[in-house]
Amino acid sequence: MNDATRPAAAADHLITSQEALQAHYAPPRELVMKKVADRIDPRTARFIAASPFCALATFGARGPHCTPRGDAPGFVDVLDEKTLALPDRRGNNRIDALRDIVDNPALALLFLVPGAGETLRIGGLGRISTDPALCERYAVQGQTPATVLLIEVREVFMQCQRAILRSRVWGERAKPQDLPSAGELLAAHTGGLVDAAAYDAEAAPRVSATLY
Repeated sequence: MNDATRPAAAADHLITSQEALQAHYAPPRELVMKKVADRIDPRTARFIAASPFCALATFGARGPHCTPRGDAPGFVDVLDEKTLALPDRRGNNRIDALRDIVDNPALALLFLVPGAGETLRIGGLGRISTDPALCERYAVQGQTPATVLLIEVREVFMQCQRAILRSRVWGERAKPQDLPSAGELLAAHTGGLVDAAAYDAEAAPRVSATLY
């Protein structure tokens, strides 16, 4: 790409403050600000149990990393309402995310369920355990994970389905029938501020009308 074809990036078009950023977006709806929980309720636990894949985001001394994690649905174990266990399955041994957590325990997870538009975001703090009993608990095909990541849950947030719908990442794959709906998750995360049935009834046409 030469200078004649390079996109313009003049300094006066770059956003450098929170105020300038907000000026380009409408304020979020009140519900969006209130739909954050600080623990795993039973409906959220069902979503996690149905998920075979999540992305793990970390930030350490060498910068940020986002790494994939996957196994049979439920591979991330809900130990209690404030604790998740994520066994570290065999990989390439770069252990970027684990190195980051040693430097800085702050992390985030994004859970996906094939066929579902909603995703689940969890923020918290990580600790890396080599407890033999804990590692053995998550052995698969005779292979015991070297470590288990224990996650102290600080934030639970249901993300709407627009990104999944726009990307068509699941194609025509159907959403699992027993998966909690967006309305049910929001009702749980907001302590009942949302009527689950009413939210679900109006969500589909609203999301379709505001994909772009």
